[in-house]
Amino acid sequence: MAKTKKRYVCQACGAVAHRWQGQCADCAEWNSLVEDVPATVFSQKHDLSSGGRAIEFVDLNQPGDELVRRTTGLAEFDRALGGGLVPGCAILMGGDPGIGKSTLLLQAAANIAKAGQQVVYVSGEEAAGQVRMRASRLGVADAPLKLASSTSVRDILTTLGGMDAPAMLVIDSIQTMHSDTIEGAPGTVSQVRGCAFELIRYAKESGVALVLVGHVTKDGNIAGPRVLEHMVDVVMSFEGERSHQYRILRALKNRFGAVDEIGVFAMASKGLEEVANPSLLFLSGRDEPLAGSAVFPALEGTRPVLIEVQALIVRLQSGATPRRAVVGWDNGRLAMLLAVLESRCGLNFSSAEVYLNVAGGYRLSDPAADLAVAAALVSALADKPLPERSVWFGEVSLAGEVRPVAHAGLRLREAAKLGFATGCGPRNGGEKVANMRFTGVDRLANLVDRVMART
Repeated sequence: MAKTKKRYVCQACGAVAHRWQGQCADCAEWNSLVEDVPATVFSQKHDLSSGGRAIEFVDLNQPGDELVRRTTGLAEFDRALGGGLVPGCAILMGGDPGIGKSTLLLQAAANIAKAGQQVVYVSGEEAAGQVRMRASRLGVADAPLKLASSTSVRDILTTLGGMDAPAMLVIDSIQTMHSDTIEGAPGTVSQVRGCAFELIRYAKESGVALVLVGHVTKDGNIAGPRVLEHMVDVVMSFEGERSHQYRILRALKNRFGAVDEIGVFAMASKGLEEVANPSLLFLSGRDEPLAGSAVFPALEGTRPVLIEVQALIVRLQSGATPRRAVVGWDNGRLAMLLAVLESRCGLNFSSAEVYLNVAGGYRLSDPAADLAVAAALVSALADKPLPERSVWFGEVSLAGEVRPVAHAGLRLREAAKLGFATGCGPRNGGEKVANMRFTGVDRLANLVDRVMART
Protein backbone atom coordinates (compact mmCIF):
# COMPACT_ATOMS: atom_id res chain seq x y z
CA MET A 1 0.00 0.00 0.00
CA ALA A 2 1.33 3.41 -0.92
CA LYS A 3 2.32 5.66 1.92
CA THR A 4 -0.17 8.42 2.58
CA LYS A 5 1.06 11.98 2.46
CA LYS A 6 0.66 14.47 5.23
CA ARG A 7 -1.75 17.32 4.81
CA TYR A 8 -2.32 20.56 6.69
CA VAL A 9 -5.75 22.08 7.27
CA CYS A 10 -6.41 25.78 7.93
CA GLN A 11 -8.28 26.27 11.21
CA ALA A 12 -9.87 29.46 9.91
CA CYS A 13 -11.32 28.45 6.53
CA GLY A 14 -10.74 24.69 6.23
CA ALA A 15 -8.43 24.91 3.21
CA VAL A 16 -6.07 21.95 2.69
CA ALA A 17 -2.36 22.28 1.91
CA HIS A 18 0.15 19.49 1.32
CA ARG A 19 2.98 21.26 3.16
CA TRP A 20 3.11 23.58 6.10
CA GLN A 21 3.44 27.30 5.49
CA GLY A 22 3.12 30.32 7.70
CA GLN A 23 0.15 31.86 5.88
CA CYS A 24 -2.95 30.22 4.44
CA ALA A 25 -3.12 30.77 0.69
CA ASP A 26 -6.93 30.96 0.69
CA CYS A 27 -7.87 33.22 3.63
CA ALA A 28 -4.46 34.86 4.32
CA GLU A 29 -4.55 33.92 8.02
CA TRP A 30 -1.15 33.46 9.71
CA ASN A 31 -0.12 30.36 11.68
CA SER A 32 -3.50 28.68 11.05
CA LEU A 33 -2.30 25.50 9.27
CA VAL A 34 -2.42 22.40 11.49
CA GLU A 35 -1.44 18.87 10.50
CA ASP A 36 -4.48 16.68 9.94
CA VAL A 37 -4.92 12.96 9.48
CA PRO A 38 -5.52 12.30 5.75
CA ALA A 39 -7.85 9.74 4.35
CA THR A 40 -6.42 6.35 3.47
CA VAL A 41 -5.49 5.42 -0.09
CA PHE A 42 -8.41 2.98 -0.15
CA SER A 43 -10.97 5.64 0.75
CA GLN A 44 -9.45 8.06 -1.72
CA LYS A 45 -9.91 5.61 -4.60
CA HIS A 46 -13.15 3.97 -3.44
CA ASP A 47 -16.15 4.42 -5.74
CA LEU A 48 -19.29 5.46 -3.82
CA SER A 49 -21.66 5.40 -6.79
CA SER A 50 -23.05 1.97 -5.85
CA GLY A 51 -23.51 -0.31 -2.87
CA GLY A 52 -25.58 2.07 -0.74
CA ARG A 53 -29.22 1.89 0.28
CA ALA A 54 -31.92 3.85 -1.47
CA ILE A 55 -33.11 6.98 0.27
CA GLU A 56 -36.74 8.03 0.51
CA PHE A 57 -37.94 11.26 -1.07
CA VAL A 58 -40.94 13.18 0.26
CA ASP A 59 -43.02 15.99 -1.20
CA LEU A 60 -42.46 19.49 0.06
CA ASN A 61 -46.15 19.91 0.90
CA GLN A 62 -46.48 16.50 2.57
CA PRO A 63 -48.13 16.91 5.99
CA GLY A 64 -46.07 15.93 9.00
CA ASP A 65 -45.63 16.51 12.70
CA GLU A 66 -45.38 20.19 13.50
CA LEU A 67 -42.24 21.16 15.42
CA VAL A 68 -43.18 23.00 18.60
CA ARG A 69 -40.56 25.32 20.05
CA ARG A 70 -39.52 24.79 23.64
CA THR A 71 -39.20 27.90 25.78
CA THR A 72 -36.12 28.26 27.95
CA GLY A 73 -37.80 30.25 30.70
CA LEU A 74 -35.68 33.28 29.73
CA ALA A 75 -37.63 35.61 27.44
CA GLU A 76 -34.47 37.34 26.20
CA PHE A 77 -32.89 33.99 25.28
CA ASP A 78 -36.05 32.96 23.44
CA ARG A 79 -36.12 36.29 21.58
CA ALA A 80 -32.57 35.80 20.29
CA LEU A 81 -33.43 32.23 19.22
CA GLY A 82 -36.49 33.42 17.32
CA GLY A 83 -39.08 32.09 19.77
CA GLY A 84 -37.43 29.20 21.59
CA LEU A 85 -35.59 25.93 21.00
CA VAL A 86 -36.55 23.92 17.93
CA PRO A 87 -36.44 20.11 18.46
CA GLY A 88 -33.44 18.63 16.67
CA CYS A 89 -31.64 21.94 16.29
CA ALA A 90 -27.90 22.41 16.80
CA ILE A 91 -26.80 25.68 18.40
CA LEU A 92 -23.23 26.96 18.63
CA MET A 93 -22.66 29.64 21.26
CA GLY A 94 -19.39 31.59 21.40
CA GLY A 95 -18.09 34.37 23.61
CA ASP A 96 -15.07 35.68 25.45
CA PRO A 97 -13.83 33.73 28.49
CA GLY A 98 -15.73 34.66 31.64
CA ILE A 99 -18.52 36.48 29.80
CA GLY A 100 -21.20 34.15 31.21
CA LYS A 101 -21.88 31.46 28.58
CA SER A 102 -21.95 28.60 31.07
CA THR A 103 -23.99 30.67 33.52
CA LEU A 104 -26.64 31.47 30.91
CA LEU A 105 -26.92 27.88 29.70
CA LEU A 106 -27.08 26.49 33.24
CA GLN A 107 -29.92 28.88 34.08
CA ALA A 108 -31.79 27.98 30.87
CA ALA A 109 -31.23 24.25 31.39
CA ALA A 110 -32.47 24.49 34.98
CA ASN A 111 -35.65 26.30 33.88
CA ILE A 112 -36.41 23.62 31.28
CA ALA A 113 -35.75 20.86 33.82
CA LYS A 114 -38.06 22.52 36.36
CA ALA A 115 -40.77 22.61 33.69
CA GLY A 116 -40.80 18.81 33.67
CA GLN A 117 -38.56 18.08 30.69
CA GLN A 118 -35.36 16.05 30.80
CA VAL A 119 -32.12 17.99 30.36
CA VAL A 120 -28.53 16.69 30.18
CA TYR A 121 -25.59 19.00 30.92
CA VAL A 122 -22.14 17.61 30.07
CA SER A 123 -19.14 19.69 31.13
CA GLY A 124 -15.70 18.97 29.74
CA GLU A 125 -14.02 21.91 31.50
CA GLU A 126 -15.39 21.65 35.05
CA ALA A 127 -15.90 18.83 37.50
CA ALA A 128 -19.44 17.99 38.51
CA GLY A 129 -18.84 19.45 41.96
CA GLN A 130 -17.78 22.78 40.48
CA VAL A 131 -20.94 22.96 38.37
CA ARG A 132 -23.06 22.16 41.44
CA MET A 133 -21.31 24.95 43.35
CA ARG A 134 -22.17 27.43 40.58
CA ALA A 135 -25.76 26.15 40.48
CA SER A 136 -26.06 26.73 44.22
CA ARG A 137 -24.82 30.30 43.81
CA LEU A 138 -27.37 30.89 41.04
CA GLY A 139 -30.19 29.44 43.13
CA VAL A 140 -30.99 26.58 40.73
CA ALA A 141 -29.44 23.69 42.67
CA ASP A 142 -32.88 22.11 43.17
CA ALA A 143 -33.47 21.66 39.42
CA PRO A 144 -33.80 17.98 38.36
CA LEU A 145 -30.98 18.29 35.83
CA LYS A 146 -28.77 15.37 34.81
CA LEU A 147 -25.14 16.50 35.19
CA ALA A 148 -21.96 14.77 34.06
CA SER A 149 -18.30 15.61 33.56
CA SER A 150 -16.84 13.86 30.52
CA THR A 151 -14.80 14.55 27.39
CA SER A 152 -15.33 11.30 25.47
CA VAL A 153 -17.98 11.55 22.75
CA ARG A 154 -18.21 7.75 22.59
CA ASP A 155 -19.04 7.56 26.30
CA ILE A 156 -21.57 10.41 26.03
CA LEU A 157 -23.42 8.94 23.04
CA THR A 158 -23.39 5.42 24.51
CA THR A 159 -24.94 6.72 27.73
CA LEU A 160 -27.55 8.78 25.88
CA GLY A 161 -28.41 5.81 23.68
CA GLY A 162 -29.42 3.76 26.74
CA MET A 163 -31.94 6.33 28.02
CA ASP A 164 -34.86 8.35 26.74
CA ALA A 165 -33.80 11.25 24.53
CA PRO A 166 -33.66 14.46 26.58
CA ALA A 167 -35.28 17.71 25.52
CA MET A 168 -31.97 19.59 25.69
CA LEU A 169 -28.32 18.56 25.62
CA VAL A 170 -25.58 21.03 26.56
CA ILE A 171 -21.93 20.32 25.68
CA ASP A 172 -19.51 22.70 27.41
CA SER A 173 -17.37 22.95 25.39
CA ILE A 174 -16.88 21.33 21.96
CA GLN A 175 -13.14 22.10 22.00
CA THR A 176 -12.67 19.77 25.01
CA MET A 177 -14.42 16.78 23.38
CA HIS A 178 -12.45 13.99 21.71
CA SER A 179 -13.15 10.84 19.73
CA ASP A 180 -10.98 7.72 20.01
CA THR A 181 -11.45 7.05 16.28
CA ILE A 182 -9.67 10.28 15.29
CA GLU A 183 -6.01 11.00 15.85
CA GLY A 184 -5.02 14.29 17.39
CA ALA A 185 -5.45 16.12 20.68
CA PRO A 186 -8.82 17.65 21.70
CA GLY A 187 -9.36 21.03 20.07
CA THR A 188 -7.63 20.20 16.78
CA VAL A 189 -9.48 20.66 13.50
CA SER A 190 -10.16 16.97 12.93
CA GLN A 191 -11.32 16.35 16.51
CA VAL A 192 -13.66 19.36 16.66
CA ARG A 193 -15.15 18.58 13.27
CA GLY A 194 -15.58 14.85 13.96
CA CYS A 195 -17.01 15.26 17.48
CA ALA A 196 -19.44 17.97 16.35
CA PHE A 197 -20.62 15.80 13.46
CA GLU A 198 -21.41 12.84 15.73
CA LEU A 199 -23.25 15.00 18.28
CA ILE A 200 -25.25 16.84 15.60
CA ARG A 201 -26.21 13.54 13.97
CA TYR A 202 -27.52 12.28 17.31
CA ALA A 203 -29.52 15.50 17.81
CA LYS A 204 -31.11 15.27 14.34
CA GLU A 205 -32.06 11.59 14.74
CA SER A 206 -33.48 11.89 18.26
CA GLY A 207 -35.01 15.40 18.15
CA VAL A 208 -32.77 16.74 20.91
CA ALA A 209 -32.02 20.45 21.08
CA LEU A 210 -28.20 20.47 21.13
CA VAL A 211 -26.21 23.44 22.43
CA LEU A 212 -22.45 23.49 21.83
CA VAL A 213 -20.27 26.02 23.65
CA GLY A 214 -17.39 27.23 21.49
CA HIS A 215 -14.15 28.98 22.37
CA VAL A 216 -13.20 32.19 20.57
CA THR A 217 -9.92 33.51 19.23
CA LYS A 218 -8.32 36.80 20.22
CA ASP A 219 -10.19 38.44 17.33
CA GLY A 220 -13.54 37.32 18.73
CA ASN A 221 -14.19 34.64 16.09
CA ILE A 222 -15.22 31.13 17.09
CA ALA A 223 -12.14 28.93 17.29
CA GLY A 224 -11.77 25.80 15.20
CA PRO A 225 -12.67 25.11 11.59
CA ARG A 226 -15.06 27.50 9.89
CA VAL A 227 -17.02 24.51 8.69
CA LEU A 228 -18.30 24.09 12.26
CA GLU A 229 -20.48 27.19 11.83
CA HIS A 230 -21.90 25.75 8.61
CA MET A 231 -22.79 22.45 10.29
CA VAL A 232 -24.99 23.95 13.01
CA ASP A 233 -28.41 25.60 12.63
CA VAL A 234 -27.86 28.59 14.91
CA VAL A 235 -24.70 30.55 15.70
CA MET A 236 -24.92 32.85 18.71
CA SER A 237 -22.44 35.32 20.16
CA PHE A 238 -22.48 36.35 23.81
CA GLU A 239 -20.92 39.79 23.99
CA GLY A 240 -20.18 42.45 26.58
CA GLU A 241 -17.46 44.29 28.44
CA ARG A 242 -16.30 42.96 31.78
CA SER A 243 -16.26 46.50 33.15
CA HIS A 244 -20.01 46.82 32.41
CA GLN A 245 -22.81 44.74 33.85
CA TYR A 246 -24.78 44.25 30.65
CA ARG A 247 -24.42 41.28 28.27
CA ILE A 248 -25.87 40.96 24.77
CA LEU A 249 -26.83 37.63 23.21
CA ARG A 250 -26.75 38.07 19.45
CA ALA A 251 -27.87 35.60 16.75
CA LEU A 252 -25.39 35.62 13.85
CA LYS A 253 -27.03 32.74 11.97
CA ASN A 254 -30.48 31.28 12.47
CA ARG A 255 -32.18 28.78 10.18
CA PHE A 256 -35.40 28.98 12.19
CA GLY A 257 -35.78 32.72 12.70
CA ALA A 258 -34.51 36.19 11.96
CA VAL A 259 -30.87 37.08 12.42
CA ASP A 260 -29.61 40.16 14.26
CA GLU A 261 -32.12 39.63 17.06
CA ILE A 262 -30.61 40.33 20.46
CA GLY A 263 -31.32 39.46 24.05
CA VAL A 264 -30.06 41.78 26.78
CA PHE A 265 -28.96 40.55 30.21
CA ALA A 266 -27.39 42.17 33.25
CA MET A 267 -24.81 40.32 35.33
CA ALA A 268 -25.89 40.31 38.98
CA SER A 269 -24.73 38.54 42.12
CA LYS A 270 -27.08 35.60 41.44
CA GLY A 271 -26.40 35.18 37.74
CA LEU A 272 -27.81 36.82 34.65
CA GLU A 273 -30.97 38.86 34.90
CA GLU A 274 -33.15 39.81 31.94
CA VAL A 275 -33.35 43.47 30.95
CA ALA A 276 -36.82 44.31 29.69
CA ASN A 277 -35.94 47.90 28.72
CA PRO A 278 -32.30 47.97 27.57
CA SER A 279 -32.47 51.65 26.57
CA LEU A 280 -32.26 52.65 30.24
CA LEU A 281 -28.84 50.96 30.43
CA PHE A 282 -27.29 53.15 27.74
CA LEU A 283 -28.77 56.57 28.62
CA SER A 284 -27.20 58.78 31.24
CA GLY A 285 -30.50 59.93 32.80
CA ARG A 286 -29.25 63.47 33.46
CA ASP A 287 -31.67 66.41 33.62
CA GLU A 288 -29.76 68.96 31.51
CA PRO A 289 -28.25 68.35 28.05
CA LEU A 290 -24.49 68.65 27.60
CA ALA A 291 -22.43 69.62 24.56
CA GLY A 292 -21.12 66.69 22.54
CA SER A 293 -23.89 64.26 23.46
CA ALA A 294 -26.49 62.84 21.04
CA VAL A 295 -29.03 60.04 21.44
CA PHE A 296 -29.32 57.51 18.63
CA PRO A 297 -32.22 55.01 18.27
CA ALA A 298 -30.32 51.89 17.18
CA LEU A 299 -32.16 48.91 15.76
CA GLU A 300 -31.13 45.37 16.66
CA GLY A 301 -33.32 42.98 14.72
CA THR A 302 -36.85 44.06 15.62
CA ARG A 303 -35.85 45.78 18.86
CA PRO A 304 -35.01 49.51 18.99
CA VAL A 305 -32.47 50.49 21.63
CA LEU A 306 -31.64 54.11 22.49
CA ILE A 307 -27.89 54.70 22.69
CA GLU A 308 -25.98 57.80 23.82
CA VAL A 309 -23.09 58.90 21.58
CA GLN A 310 -20.51 61.17 23.23
CA ALA A 311 -17.90 63.31 21.46
CA LEU A 312 -15.04 65.46 22.75
CA ILE A 313 -12.98 67.96 20.73
CA VAL A 314 -9.63 69.18 22.12
CA ARG A 315 -7.80 71.99 20.33
CA LEU A 316 -4.02 71.53 19.94
CA GLN A 317 -1.14 73.88 19.38
CA SER A 318 -0.02 74.44 15.83
CA GLY A 319 2.17 71.61 14.48
CA ALA A 320 1.01 68.92 16.92
CA THR A 321 -0.34 65.67 15.52
CA PRO A 322 -4.02 65.23 16.43
CA ARG A 323 -5.28 61.95 17.80
CA ARG A 324 -8.45 60.08 16.84
CA ALA A 325 -9.81 57.66 19.45
CA VAL A 326 -13.04 55.67 19.06
CA VAL A 327 -14.76 53.31 21.49
CA GLY A 328 -17.78 51.34 20.30
CA TRP A 329 -17.80 52.50 16.66
CA ASP A 330 -15.85 51.94 13.47
CA ASN A 331 -12.63 53.99 13.33
CA GLY A 332 -12.66 54.13 9.54
CA ARG A 333 -16.23 55.42 9.47
CA LEU A 334 -15.29 58.22 11.88
CA ALA A 335 -12.45 59.26 9.57
CA MET A 336 -14.89 59.31 6.64
CA LEU A 337 -17.42 61.40 8.56
CA LEU A 338 -14.76 63.91 9.63
CA ALA A 339 -13.67 64.24 6.01
CA VAL A 340 -17.26 64.95 4.92
CA LEU A 341 -17.69 67.57 7.67
CA GLU A 342 -14.49 69.32 6.58
CA SER A 343 -15.02 69.06 2.82
CA ARG A 344 -18.79 69.60 2.54
CA CYS A 345 -19.55 71.69 5.61
CA GLY A 346 -16.39 73.79 6.05
CA LEU A 347 -15.62 72.66 9.60
CA ASN A 348 -12.02 72.29 10.75
CA PHE A 349 -11.06 69.18 12.70
CA SER A 350 -7.50 68.87 11.38
CA SER A 351 -5.97 70.80 14.30
CA ALA A 352 -8.01 69.12 17.04
CA GLU A 353 -8.06 65.77 18.79
CA VAL A 354 -11.32 63.88 18.37
CA TYR A 355 -12.60 61.40 20.95
CA LEU A 356 -15.80 59.42 20.36
CA ASN A 357 -17.45 57.06 22.81
CA VAL A 358 -20.63 54.97 22.76
CA ALA A 359 -21.95 55.03 26.33
CA GLY A 360 -22.37 51.82 28.27
CA GLY A 361 -19.77 49.88 26.29
CA TYR A 362 -22.24 49.25 23.46
CA ARG A 363 -20.87 48.45 19.98
CA LEU A 364 -22.61 50.19 17.09
CA SER A 365 -22.70 48.73 13.58
CA ASP A 366 -25.86 50.41 12.29
CA PRO A 367 -25.06 52.83 9.42
CA ALA A 368 -27.94 55.02 10.62
CA ALA A 369 -25.66 56.19 13.45
CA ASP A 370 -23.84 58.57 11.07
CA LEU A 371 -26.15 61.52 11.74
CA ALA A 372 -26.05 61.06 15.53
CA VAL A 373 -22.24 60.94 15.48
CA ALA A 374 -22.11 64.02 13.26
CA ALA A 375 -24.48 65.89 15.58
CA ALA A 376 -22.33 64.98 18.59
CA LEU A 377 -19.14 66.11 16.81
CA VAL A 378 -20.62 69.43 15.70
CA SER A 379 -22.09 70.03 19.17
CA ALA A 380 -18.70 69.37 20.78
CA LEU A 381 -16.90 71.60 18.27
CA ALA A 382 -19.32 74.50 18.84
CA ASP A 383 -19.62 73.77 22.59
CA LYS A 384 -23.41 73.98 22.25
CA PRO A 385 -25.72 71.26 23.54
CA LEU A 386 -28.24 69.65 21.24
CA PRO A 387 -31.97 70.16 21.80
CA GLU A 388 -33.21 68.50 24.96
CA ARG A 389 -34.94 65.10 24.65
CA SER A 390 -34.05 64.71 20.96
CA VAL A 391 -32.93 61.71 18.88
CA TRP A 392 -30.84 61.66 15.69
CA PHE A 393 -30.55 59.03 12.96
CA GLY A 394 -29.62 58.85 9.29
CA GLU A 395 -26.89 57.60 6.97
CA VAL A 396 -24.45 60.18 5.57
CA SER A 397 -23.01 59.79 2.07
CA LEU A 398 -19.65 61.10 0.84
CA ALA A 399 -21.53 63.89 -0.95
CA GLY A 400 -22.91 65.10 2.38
CA GLU A 401 -26.42 63.81 1.73
CA VAL A 402 -28.55 62.33 4.50
CA ARG A 403 -29.92 59.05 3.18
CA PRO A 404 -33.05 57.20 4.43
CA VAL A 405 -32.69 54.25 6.80
CA ALA A 406 -34.89 51.27 7.58
CA HIS A 407 -37.70 51.29 10.15
CA ALA A 408 -37.64 55.01 10.93
CA GLY A 409 -41.13 54.86 12.42
CA LEU A 410 -40.16 52.07 14.80
CA ARG A 411 -37.20 54.10 16.02
CA LEU A 412 -39.35 57.19 16.61
CA ARG A 413 -42.05 55.26 18.45
CA GLU A 414 -39.50 53.80 20.86
CA ALA A 415 -38.06 57.27 21.48
CA ALA A 416 -41.54 58.72 22.11
CA LYS A 417 -42.29 55.89 24.54
CA LEU A 418 -39.25 56.89 26.61
CA GLY A 419 -40.24 60.58 26.71
CA PHE A 420 -38.28 62.05 23.80
CA ALA A 421 -40.10 64.90 22.07
CA THR A 422 -38.13 65.67 18.90
CA GLY A 423 -36.40 63.66 16.22
CA CYS A 424 -34.09 64.58 13.36
CA GLY A 425 -33.38 62.38 10.37
CA PRO A 426 -33.66 62.03 6.59
CA ARG A 427 -36.43 63.96 4.90
CA ASN A 428 -39.39 61.74 3.96
CA GLY A 429 -37.78 59.10 6.13
CA GLY A 430 -40.02 59.44 9.15
CA GLU A 431 -43.70 58.98 9.86
CA LYS A 432 -46.09 60.82 12.12
CA VAL A 433 -45.74 59.60 15.69
CA ALA A 434 -47.85 60.83 18.58
CA ASN A 435 -46.05 63.23 20.93
CA MET A 436 -43.03 63.34 18.59
CA ARG A 437 -42.00 66.29 16.38
CA PHE A 438 -39.86 65.16 13.46
CA THR A 439 -37.54 67.39 11.42
CA GLY A 440 -36.13 66.14 8.13
CA VAL A 441 -32.79 67.25 6.66
CA ASP A 442 -31.51 66.67 3.13
CA ARG A 443 -27.84 67.48 3.61
CA LEU A 444 -25.39 67.36 6.45
CA ALA A 445 -24.82 71.11 6.10
CA ASN A 446 -28.45 71.68 7.20
CA LEU A 447 -27.75 69.85 10.46
CA VAL A 448 -24.58 71.90 11.01
CA ASP A 449 -26.56 75.13 10.55
CA ARG A 450 -29.20 73.97 13.06
CA VAL A 451 -26.63 73.10 15.72
CA MET A 452 -24.48 76.18 15.19
CA ALA A 453 -27.50 78.50 15.30
CA ARG A 454 -28.49 77.37 18.80
CA THR A 455 -27.93 79.88 21.56
